[in-house]
Amino acid sequence: MPKYLLLKHYRGGPELPTPVPPMPEWDPADIAAHMAFLEHVNDLLKENGEYVDAQGLSMDQEWIRYGGPGAAPVRSDGPHPETGDLVAGWYAIDVDSYERAVELAAYVSSEPGPGGKPLYEWIQIRQIMEAPPSYAE
Repeated sequence: MPKYLLLKHYRGGPELPTPVPPMPEWDPADIAAHMAFLEHVNDLLKENGEYVDAQGLSMDQEWIRYGGPGAAPVRSDGPHPETGDLVAGWYAIDVDSYERAVELAAYVSSEPGPGGKPLYEWIQIRQIMEAPPSYAE
């Protein structure tokens, strides 16, 4: 069965159909409802045997690259957060088909936001490679 990542973003990707303030500006009850929904998705995936992993990520980020032989790693805060893509977390799922991954991504997108209204958040789907790509001609 194919595995996919359903990626949630703090920013990056297409604009939301209805603008939503950043989560720190939400009412605490709305944050609690949002997090409860995400836990519900975890439970649903586990019940269906589709759960592989789910994690949330902090907004802190740093980019690291090899500095060369004997050199320290090169560090950068990368693109400015106002313009850069910033992943908030993911669900790793093991499903029967791409269509099921789409169905689950749409369900996650219905998560509640301020006032309990669906966020209509864009969820990025990425297939997890089962084997290295072949570039043979």
